Amino acid sequence: MCEQQLVIDDVSNNQRRSKAHQLVMLTSCNGNSQFASRTSPYRTLCILTAGLAFILGLVVGVMIPLYVLPRGVASSRFNVNTSRPAESQRRNSYIQAATEFPSVSFIANSAAPVAVVRPSVDTGGLLQGGVYWGRRVEDAMPAGFEESEAESWRRFARKTPVVKVEEGCGRMQNRLLTFEGGTRSCCRYRQNTDQIQGELFSFYLGRLLGLRNLAPSSLALVRLRDPLWSRVRPQLSLAQWNEERTVVLTRFVPSLEPAHIPASLRTSGRRLHPPDVMFSKHRTTSELVELAQWSDLIVFDYLTANLDRVVNNLYNLQWNPAMMDAPAHNLAREPNSGLLVFFDNESGLLHGYRLLGKYEAYHGALLGALCVFRRSTADAIKRLHSDKNVGHLLQARFDASEPEFRDFLPSLPDKSIKILNERIDRVYEQIRRCERQYSARN
Repeated sequence: MCEQQLVIDDVSNNQRRSKAHQLVMLTSCNGNSQFASRTSPYRTLCILTAGLAFILGLVVGVMIPLYVLPRGVASSRFNVNTSRPAESQRRNSYIQAATEFPSVSFIANSAAPVAVVRPSVDTGGLLQGGVYWGRRVEDAMPAGFEESEAESWRRFARKTPVVKVEEGCGRMQNRLLTFEGGTRSCCRYRQNTDQIQGELFSFYLGRLLGLRNLAPSSLALVRLRDPLWSRVRPQLSLAQWNEERTVVLTRFVPSLEPAHIPASLRTSGRRLHPPDVMFSKHRTTSELVELAQWSDLIVFDYLTANLDRVVNNLYNLQWNPAMMDAPAHNLAREPNSGLLVFFDNESGLLHGYRLLGKYEAYHGALLGALCVFRRSTADAIKRLHSDKNVGHLLQARFDASEPEFRDFLPSLPDKSIKILNERIDRVYEQIRRCERQYSARN
């Protein structure tokens, strides 16, 4: 027990006996003492302050977590009537509580990863499967040149006489031919067969990919006494054409207009990805259809290493900063249907492959900028990547379409087939990379 003593000190013996100061001495059980110079009101204030501090600490330490933390976590931590959960239960409670917040996601250590599902977006028919042009675009695509037209053209060009030869259809010894009845053809004449091969096998590759942007093409053999050429022998002599020379006859497409590179591909930050399609303003259906054809063009030109089209514009930027604003080389647009016509593909598959050391950076930059594809084109790439039979398929088309020319035009060399397979693999990798990046479920 503690004993209390009260000591009264008289302030004045004669004049102020009624007024005194009290000195309180507290003695502890072990004999230590403490003095306080507080009167009763001050002691009461101290007690009230200590009580308020205790209550405030209780609110901060207990009541706030009960209302702020998710109910499952709070009850498991602070319900004294509940037994302590096992370690796995506590981890699951943590993951459940963390993923209840929609703006962030957490993955606890030693816990199974939580799948992050991207919110679904109404694409309005623009895209499907994250990276493929949707029905709104595909349904508006121009028909282009069907397979039946290619076969009809071959039959026509083999039996219809040429009645006129004039300059046109590019440079050097190429000529614009007019057949009996008025149908016209661009005829490609070259001293080296590799450019004839490049033109013809690029056309076959386009058919394998399902592209309808390449005008029908077939082979012919220059023989001045042949009924096909007999009426135009003087013109062929002026053109300095030699006999027994293989040429490519491509159906002439009238009323074409220049085609420009899309704005999204003109700058150094060029790209055509799903966000560029979804969130771009003022995209009409015709503009989207043209972009879809450009996605095919980039794939096709990368496979063939065609350096006479967009790569030509990119390369010439070093001398002409406005080159990307100029019309694309060897590309034209049919104004009524909106079809882009890919013509003059002679540098593909052979000549372009020999110059990869100089131009591959430009080819790669264009492919790397692309992350939206036509489903049919991507499916064809996946098949060719899996089967590794593109060389066999191209040769089969050549044998079926031009059997009489086996002794006049060589097949694609094995080196070209090897490079083509490697480039198919790179396009496949680009498609898969884009699918992983933009698929609906990551």
